[in-house]
Amino acid sequence: MVTSVTSLGRNGISDWLVQRVSAVLLGVYLIGLAGYLICTGSDLEYATWHALMTSLPMMIINTLVVFAIAAHAWIGLWIVTTDYLTSLQLKGAATGLRLLVQSVLALLLLVYVLWGLWMIWGGA
Repeated sequence: MVTSVTSLGRNGISDWLVQRVSAVLLGVYLIGLAGYLICTGSDLEYATWHALMTSLPMMIINTLVVFAIAAHAWIGLWIVTTDYLTSLQLKGAATGLRLLVQSVLALLLLVYVLWGLWMIWGGA
């Protein structure tokens, strides 16, 4: 059995599960945040929002969300690059191009994760 070193999980089922769990986490997060915004209505002020976002439980949740976004995006981008950057279309140059594109995407995701963590924990 061939395993890809650029895949997040050990196999397709692991990747599928990571993507579904991250999607559920992101959905619950967005619904919870929307519920909070609806409940506070027009009474939401900067001090209230800042207090919510700088509380330890919310900082931990936001950290999990940043990692969930990165994992979800990586699996989706990996699938797209392996499906559409194939040797049939590019006549032999696909492996190098795919590795280059995946490396750039991985670097961008790393930058986004570090930036997100800096926003969450940098001002604490």
